[in-house]
Amino acid sequence: MSTKQKNWVFSDQRLQHLRQEYENYTKEDFGVWKILFERQMPNLPKAASVAYLEGVELVKFSADRIANFEELNKVLMETTGWEVQVVPGLIDDDLFFGLLNNRKFPSSTWLRTMEQLDYLEEPDMFHDAFAHMPLLTNQPYVDFLENLSGIALKHIDNPYAVQLLSRIYWFTIEFGLIREDGELKIYGAGILSSAGETKFSLSNEPAHLEYDVRKIMNQEYWKDRFQDKYFVIESYEQLYESLPEIEEVLEEMLMKDEK
Repeated sequence: MSTKQKNWVFSDQRLQHLRQEYENYTKEDFGVWKILFERQMPNLPKAASVAYLEGVELVKFSADRIANFEELNKVLMETTGWEVQVVPGLIDDDLFFGLLNNRKFPSSTWLRTMEQLDYLEEPDMFHDAFAHMPLLTNQPYVDFLENLSGIALKHIDNPYAVQLLSRIYWFTIEFGLIREDGELKIYGAGILSSAGETKFSLSNEPAHLEYDVRKIMNQEYWKDRFQDKYFVIESYEQLYESLPEIEEVLEEMLMKDEK
């Protein structure tokens, strides 16, 4: 990524003055966070990756306190050099990947209402914080995230390339599984924030496939229901080490598309 691109990300007018107004959270907001936290956290000691559970301890998430980004950023900067960047909601691909490539994780600050506890079309702050941020303390994981985003930025004007890389992101960062001590564990944020998919993803119902860059790039995904297959990594180092292959397969598929 060029210096010009990096400077563009930091000076983007869409992000200036955006911050978490922690004092504006209401009693209902704290109640929603508490319900969601207490509904999901008891499932995770046996289901989640060790790196996620260690991350929860590091960032000190709890049922009684909504995640505080100011406090969180201090921990992240000390562990991996990352920080959280407040965004207004869903953002364009160029800004999304630009932030990640600059070690800034985009997050909304709004929480769903009591009426939206079980279904939400757009990810809220509980998903962004509870599910994603503990793993930002894991160095190989964030190194993969940063460099995958760098690849995306090289092809940001090519929708097909972005689609292929989004599949990698989807089946790893959002819906990935990892094998630890011979057992399947969850590290994908889309699963970690869903009690239903936590149970489903580890059951015998869906297919569990070995991590395969080519298969993932050829695999469509669903946004409105549980996945029917999940890809399993052996370590976070494996993710990082797969980056050259991701670039190679991407270039190959782009060349085929041009013919």
